[in-house]
Amino acid sequence: MDENKKKILQMLAEGKITVDETAQLLTLLGDENTTHNIEQEKNSSKPNPKYLYVKVEPKEGHQKQSTWGEGRRETERVNIRVPISLIRSGMKLTALMPPKVAEDINRSLNEKGIGFNIRNLKDDYIEPLIDALNDTEIEVDNDEALIKIYAR
Repeated sequence: MDENKKKILQMLAEGKITVDETAQLLTLLGDENTTHNIEQEKNSSKPNPKYLYVKVEPKEGHQKQSTWGEGRRETERVNIRVPISLIRSGMKLTALMPPKVAEDINRSLNEKGIGFNIRNLKDDYIEPLIDALNDTEIEVDNDEALIKIYAR
């Protein structure tokens, strides 16, 4: 790669120029292939999610009631926002987990019918997992509630 192309790409990496400006400059240098790749990357990139959301909205007539204080009753709703950074940290913490704890977790998972080994979680899996979360939205609509799980 010649020096001019390196300088242009370095300016892009440092945020001194935009993707469009980079494509224009590379076109002027005559590198159509690199310009095409940059345009593809620009069109396919989504912002990384910052939170994982879990929301449960009870349906009318199926609202669960709980007592809060004297005679006060409120509908139970769930609205959880988990920072993606916490998920990243949790993945890294599995490496520090003592073997006995991992065995206990695996046993509990197996008892609940989930055949998963917690030791199989690798730090390398976190970024593909977060990318997948960015494209995933789970919605369960049953008689009692509407449940949504998504990342934004």
